[in-house]
Amino acid sequence: MKVGTAQPRTMPCVGATRLESPSVSAEVSDEPAAPRLAPTLALMAGVVAIFGLITVLWSHHVGVPIRDPHHAIFARKLLASVRIFVALAAVDVAIRWWRGGHDRTAARAVVRTRLAPSRLALVATALLAYHVVYLCYRNLKSWLAFQPTHDAWLLRFDRDLFFGHSPAAVLHDLLGTDAAAYPLAFFYKVFTYVCTAAVVGCLAFLDDIRKAYVMVNAAMWTWILGTASYYLIPTMGPVFSVPAEFASLPHTAVTDMVANNIADRQGFLADPQAPDSFVGVAAFASLHVGFTTTVVLTMACLRKRLLTWLSALYLVPVVIATVYFGWHFIPDLFGGVALAAMAVLFAQLTVYRRLRRAA
Repeated sequence: MKVGTAQPRTMPCVGATRLESPSVSAEVSDEPAAPRLAPTLALMAGVVAIFGLITVLWSHHVGVPIRDPHHAIFARKLLASVRIFVALAAVDVAIRWWRGGHDRTAARAVVRTRLAPSRLALVATALLAYHVVYLCYRNLKSWLAFQPTHDAWLLRFDRDLFFGHSPAAVLHDLLGTDAAAYPLAFFYKVFTYVCTAAVVGCLAFLDDIRKAYVMVNAAMWTWILGTASYYLIPTMGPVFSVPAEFASLPHTAVTDMVANNIADRQGFLADPQAPDSFVGVAAFASLHVGFTTTVVLTMACLRKRLLTWLSALYLVPVVIATVYFGWHFIPDLFGGVALAAMAVLFAQLTVYRRLRRAA
């Protein structure tokens, strides 16, 4: 075949990161073209702008400024994501260079494609948009403390569903209140890292930047829809409503999270204008379940079979932990799953303007 007519060829994906291993010529021809993502960028910018405007207006309504306490919600998370991307991109380039022949020609081809200015600009845009949405989400969630809660009827619903028993108490009897608490606390605590890994990992490893944008937009829509669900049914969760039911659990990282959230809420309500007052309590819908389900569905849509199964396996202890530690009511779990399905649907429409399985 003549060089001028050679067609890009991809080889099978291997490993948890699902790295594709194209030839050197394919790497050169695979450079992302920003113009083909222009409609996606416009839609994404519109979504971020509208959500940001809603946040600004609600900030004015409640009389509390938008905050980034100790720079931990936006600045530090954005910087951490950039650092993680740099590390993962280096791994990606090294693997592709080795598979491409690990010589100077392969190195130039891989760097020219994977670290092309157009691609890096798209990555930077995605990370910035994602973290702006997350900042807005966290502030709107904090201001939920001003809303009256509806925990009482959800507590009754849970008990009616379990024939007069608390779902958490059923799990405590089934799993015990000692050994099971520690692994469940671990799975619940690492959720933050799973969120970052899903978003940044896709941007670093996937060949087609559009596929990564599906994950980024699905994550953004999860936070946006989650915010709407919080205001639809403002709740705190069983561990805050009936703390006595969870007093027998051992001290874990989750115990500290609960105590910190109680103190933060009390401090915020006592003085909403304090510079570092911030609240992180909201139950419906469960975004631990919602975001993890978003990852599962997105990996399935992108046909990343191994990652689909790994994220689905992680979802199981997350669901159990949310009930076991009293973070969520049973309807919160179903709300999270429904919210995730909507987020992935909206993400595909944002990126492709139609539904498809991104091959």
